[in-house]
Amino acid sequence: MDSIYHPLEDAIILHMKINISYTIPEMAKNAGIETDQARRATEWLLQKGDIRQSSPPRQILYLGPEGQRAKKDGLPEQRLMELIRSGMPPDAIRDILKSDWGPAVGICRKNNWIRMDGGRPIIIHYPDVIPDHTTLQLDWDNGVDADRVGRSFSKRPGFVASRMSPASYMLSSGEILKQAIQRQNQDTPRGMNVEADVAASYAARTHPLYDIISEIREIFVTLGFDEIHGSMVQPSFWNFDALFTPQDHPAREMQDTFYVRDVRVDTNPINPKDVAKIHNECWRYVWDYDVATKPVLRTHNTCVTIRHLALTNPQNARIFSLGRVFRNEKPSYKHLVEFHQVEGVVVGPNVSLRDLMGIQREFYNKIGLKRVKFWPTFFPYTEPSLQSMVYNERLGKWVELFGMGIFRPEVTGPLGIKGPVLAWGGGIERIAMMRYQLDDVREFYRNGLDWLRGVPIYR
Repeated sequence: MDSIYHPLEDAIILHMKINISYTIPEMAKNAGIETDQARRATEWLLQKGDIRQSSPPRQILYLGPEGQRAKKDGLPEQRLMELIRSGMPPDAIRDILKSDWGPAVGICRKNNWIRMDGGRPIIIHYPDVIPDHTTLQLDWDNGVDADRVGRSFSKRPGFVASRMSPASYMLSSGEILKQAIQRQNQDTPRGMNVEADVAASYAARTHPLYDIISEIREIFVTLGFDEIHGSMVQPSFWNFDALFTPQDHPAREMQDTFYVRDVRVDTNPINPKDVAKIHNECWRYVWDYDVATKPVLRTHNTCVTIRHLALTNPQNARIFSLGRVFRNEKPSYKHLVEFHQVEGVVVGPNVSLRDLMGIQREFYNKIGLKRVKFWPTFFPYTEPSLQSMVYNERLGKWVELFGMGIFRPEVTGPLGIKGPVLAWGGGIERIAMMRYQLDDVREFYRNGLDWLRGVPIYR
């Protein structure tokens, strides 16, 4: 039986030209229909093969306020080098460096262009080309593809802003347009396919991300794990110090961690002296108790599991923690400020890294990820450490998911834990992106009703 076409589908086709791409808003405008109507008609036409996606969504970057200033006046490090070379009096340069020139000084010193002598910068080498300078010459007015911009440039605060460009579509062949014109010119009323399936509807359903979280929780419970819970606000002691992270580590700085004011937390229900001793001896600095009591929004769930181990000191245990964590990062198609992690530990007198790999393989198999491999890596509080890699069929490549390893004795020893502890953890949104075939993690939080209602429910 011939396909039955909805009037919205014909409205889209009749306003498309051969070999020309259109976005959904453009198709809606040309056909004189609403954007949501054009989106639905586009999905129907894709299923029929009448149109095809000519280009996927892309991350487009634009210059932010600092980037616009750099394009006009030059990069900060470039302006700093010019000031030094201009012969400005040393005292005047010192006063300038006390303001907002810190990052520029760091870049110049890192590239070995200057050295500091009593707070006064001295030029060692004036470069012929300033890195990132050529990036400023790109056509920023029309936006730049993210893959054309180096990481060093895009990480500069205030230099770039981003958005996702919409996908575009084109007719699969000229015959599709001819058939639509014929249907328009027919005088006879259109037939109705009474045998057609009813359109799928997912009204009053749970959020797809919540479904994944519930599924992950159920899998670990069936594997014999007990779930534990902890506060989203944790003392730095459990989030960092107990995990052998030194107090001067960059991850503890304001640009990576959210510190909380006017919140009381239960700092150390155990004696922190053994942790302090390990830090003093291994990292060779004086451990500060006041730094360890600062409240933070937890950056991972490992703080919940390590605290539970320290308080209960079990001889055998399988526990996991699942919940929201917070990182002070710039949101992008693969990074969020707030996201979900699942983390856990296995305690036993004879457990090994092979046991941990077996547990992870079983979890991935139950979640529907069949091709798994493990790669040696480094984590500060486990040794040995592994990274699990899962093959993404849609992208045709291996992607990183969970990190894992055996807690170092510097972590378990000060807390009174005797035997080996297997630890693992990772982001839930990455698994959800693979399940729902998304390229932008922000899609889970945009509240797009068309997408939310159309996502199939997995059983």
